[in-house]
Amino acid sequence: MAETMPAEVLAELAELEDPRIREVNEKHGDDHGVNLGKLRAIAKRLKTQQELACRLWETDDSAARLLAILICRPKAFERDELDVMLREARTPKVHDWLVNYVVKKNPHAEELRLAWSADPDPVVASAGWALTVERVAKKPEGLDLAGMLDVIEAEMKDAPDRLQWAMNHCLAQIGIEHAEHRVRAIDIGERLEVLKDYPTSPGCTSPFAPIWITEMVRR
Repeated sequence: MAETMPAEVLAELAELEDPRIREVNEKHGDDHGVNLGKLRAIAKRLKTQQELACRLWETDDSAARLLAILICRPKAFERDELDVMLREARTPKVHDWLVNYVVKKNPHAEELRLAWSADPDPVVASAGWALTVERVAKKPEGLDLAGMLDVIEAEMKDAPDRLQWAMNHCLAQIGIEHAEHRVRAIDIGERLEVLKDYPTSPGCTSPFAPIWITEMVRR
């Protein structure tokens, strides 16, 4: 198969640019206007291409970076590469996809979780908390859940948005997955009232931790 060049891919992405999609995305801090379904279709066609992914990432174009995340080999990255990439991931969607689709599948995920959770940059710290949510749900052995609840109780109320969202998700996950901490998790949520008034679409579960925990446990 002929090698796909970054310029060809960028041209294809530019053709898919839709001003209405960009307008919606920009309200959430994302600076691209490409329909994600169409982006995934390109990724499916290109399949895994690590070198192309790296070159697309270097363009600093958000749509190109999202595509890079979909066609890369998550296990191919070194720890320090992922650390740099996270700090370069300017927009929420690139940041979230990088953590969820790449870092979580990488052998250095736990090392990065510990380093990022303690990082002074709240956006970087939010990635550490997102990785912690994954561990709380899937591999809680060795985690100090009570200690985590102490940190959430002390810091979540005044945390910047992205970090607050990730801490709140962790609070809910602890309450959902670990019955012995459920009463305390709900109590912390009720007292701090973080995301209590968050607008929730019909049929969706509120991100307010007490409602979220109760609903997921009921199911």
